[in-house]
Amino acid sequence: MGAPSLPPGRYFRMHMIGYFEGLDSERGIVWRCSDSRSLGDFIRLGKRDKVPDHSWLSKTRSRLPHEVHEKVFAFVLKLVAEHGLVKGERLGVDGSTMEANAALRTIVRRDNGESYREMLTRMAKESGVETPTIDDLIRLDRKRKGKKLSNEDWTSKTDPEAKIAKMKDGSTHLAYKPEHAVDLDTGVIVAAPIHEADKGDTTTLDPTLKEAEKNLSAVGLAPTPEDPRDLVADKGYHSRDVLKDLDDGPWKTRISESRPSTGYSRWHGDDEARAAVYGNRNRLKSGVGREAMRKRGEIVERSFAHVLERGGMRRTWLRGRENVHKRYLVHVAGYNLGILMRALFGAGTPREAASAKNALLLVIQTNVAMAIVIVAEIDGEMALLAIVAAPEAD
Repeated sequence: MGAPSLPPGRYFRMHMIGYFEGLDSERGIVWRCSDSRSLGDFIRLGKRDKVPDHSWLSKTRSRLPHEVHEKVFAFVLKLVAEHGLVKGERLGVDGSTMEANAALRTIVRRDNGESYREMLTRMAKESGVETPTIDDLIRLDRKRKGKKLSNEDWTSKTDPEAKIAKMKDGSTHLAYKPEHAVDLDTGVIVAAPIHEADKGDTTTLDPTLKEAEKNLSAVGLAPTPEDPRDLVADKGYHSRDVLKDLDDGPWKTRISESRPSTGYSRWHGDDEARAAVYGNRNRLKSGVGREAMRKRGEIVERSFAHVLERGGMRRTWLRGRENVHKRYLVHVAGYNLGILMRALFGAGTPREAASAKNALLLVIQTNVAMAIVIVAEIDGEMALLAIVAAPEAD
C-alpha cells in the first residue's frame, strides 16, 4: 500500500546535486531535481517518475549507518587516487565553523533547566522590577557585569551536541567544527571529521590525523615512522604536548608558532619536548617550510570556501553531529569528484562544463585501436580529453 522503495544510490546522487548546485536544504534539492530534466536523468528517474520527497531523504539518512557514508567518501577518494591526484606527501590541517540548526534563544541552564529569558526575568524582579518588559530585560542584559555564555553552564534543548562558538564573521551561534586534512599537492581532502565547536585545535588534531591515516592507508599511501609525511598547520595547533606526541612518528611537523621566542624557555627537564619544539622550528624556518605554509593558506582555505560557502554547508539544517557529518561527507566527496572532473575534462562542475562555447569531437578507428578526442573551449582556455582503446596483444 505504501510508496515503492528507492535505491540508496539516488539518495547519494541527490546530495551530490546539493553540493554542485550550492543548495543548503533538502527541500531545495528536491525542488531543483524536479525543475531540471537533466538532473532527473542523473538520479535515474523515468520520464513519469516523481522526484522523492525531502522526507524520504531524511528517512534514508537515518536508516543508512554512518559507515555507509564513509565508504562512499572512501570510494571517491580511491577513484581520485587511481588518477594520481592523491600524493600524501604534504598534509595541511585546519578547522572552521558551521552554524547549527538551533537558536541561542533556546538554550537552557544545565543545572536547573532555566532559559536565558527566564533568568533575566528573575534577575529583574530581584532588582525591584515587578513586571519587566522586553526593553527592561534588554537593558538589564546590557548593563550587567560578568555575563558570558559558557558551554559548561548552558546547553541547547533542540540540539544538545551543538556548542556555543564564535563564527568566522565574529557573531556567536550554536555551531559545529568541521576540520579538513588536505593534500597540499593536489587539493584533495583526505579526511573531514566534524568535532564539537568548543574543542580546541590541539584537542581535535589527533582524531583528524587518525582519520587521515586510515583513508591514506586504504589507497596505499599511509605514512610510517620510517617514511614520515609533512604535517602543516597554523599556530592554533602548536603546543609542546602535541609536538612531543608527533615527534619520531609518521608525521613530520611544520606547525607555526604563536609568536617568536624571546629569551630562554623553561623545559623543567622535559628534553623530549625541547627537541620536538626546536626541530619543528628549524623545519618551519627552512625554505621548504615557508613554501608549505603559503600553500596551506591557499589550498586548505579554498577547500572550506568550496564546501562551506559555495557548497551551501556554512549553515546546516540537520540536528545531531552524526547526521550533520553524514551529509558533510557526501559534500566533501563531491568536492573531490570536482577535482577529478577538472583534471579529466577541464571543468570541475556541471555548470562550468555547460559554459563551454565550442567543442569538437573526433573519433578515430582502425583495425587495431580506436581513439576518442574531445577538444573544448572553457572560459577562454582549451581543454583536451583523449581516450584510446586497443585490444590486448596476442
